[in-house]
Amino acid sequence: MSIDLKSKFLQVYDSLKSDLIHDPAFEFDDDSRNWVERMLDYNVPGGKLNRGLSVVDSYKLLKGEELTEDEVFLACALGWCIEWLQAYFLVLDDIMDESHTRRGQPCWFRLPKVGMIAVNDGVVLRNHIPRILKKHFRGKAYYADLLDLFNEVEFQTASGQMIDLITTLVGQKELSKYSLSTHRRIVQFKTAYYSFYLPVACALLMFGENLDDHVQVKDVLVEMGTYFQVQDDYLDCFGAPEVIGKIGTDIEDFKCSWLVVKALELANEQQKKLLNENYGRKDPASVAKVKELYHTLNLQGVFDDYENKSHEKIIKSIETHPSKAVQEVLKSFLGKIYKRQK
Repeated sequence: MSIDLKSKFLQVYDSLKSDLIHDPAFEFDDDSRNWVERMLDYNVPGGKLNRGLSVVDSYKLLKGEELTEDEVFLACALGWCIEWLQAYFLVLDDIMDESHTRRGQPCWFRLPKVGMIAVNDGVVLRNHIPRILKKHFRGKAYYADLLDLFNEVEFQTASGQMIDLITTLVGQKELSKYSLSTHRRIVQFKTAYYSFYLPVACALLMFGENLDDHVQVKDVLVEMGTYFQVQDDYLDCFGAPEVIGKIGTDIEDFKCSWLVVKALELANEQQKKLLNENYGRKDPASVAKVKELYHTLNLQGVFDDYENKSHEKIIKSIETHPSKAVQEVLKSFLGKIYKRQK
């Protein structure tokens, strides 16, 4: 990731933000304009920006030559639409999970003057996406396809979040309901579509491609998204909070995490009993017992094995794709996440 691309990307953020806080469809006063600006600055540009930057990278690889100023701007704008979508989900997700920190700072709703106003801020973030698309893509042949894509992926993500939340309710009654197939379904819908497929799909549309011709690309990216979430589940427990920017709470939150699913597969009756008694409890002693069991079952080794096998499998499916440019796009994506520490 070149430094100048990142700074260019952040410049585009400032430009989009300015458009939004002067949107003629609403009569802003100083208070509302300041609120939206502060809310955006706090929630939108703070992460690693991988999803957004991937649109630009992917488009570059598809085009195979230098981008025009206009193309860079449009690819960045689409990238920011994904970052806006991400911000919208995270603001609401943190409220649902009662989280404390996000990206190394307090969650937005935890700020004293914000509280439950954050719910509406989430809705506002969601509504900014079609405003950006309308302003910059209205005249493009692929405008309707873009709107469809964002709507579809948002629906898939919200539905994935729903099965995550209701699975947790079922799991609280009976931990054995957690299985790899349940985990996979949650991950595919909750994470893989918006984090992996969406950036590449945006680049393909900009490049004039029809998404119906790229089902194989979608499948490979969903596979990558699954692998990414398994890494995330692993880091939630074994990662260093100062590196990953948050304190993991999957054990306390009774999450259908890859680790607990694997532990249930590998545990004997006594270990299962220990899991049932301690998983999903807020007190540190219970959490420590679960982590200790994870160590006993050598889940770190099991994860390393999973990581290597997944990587190999994904590379194989990428290499069957007829287009070298598309292969490049997919490999560059995989390179960003393989063996990541945060």
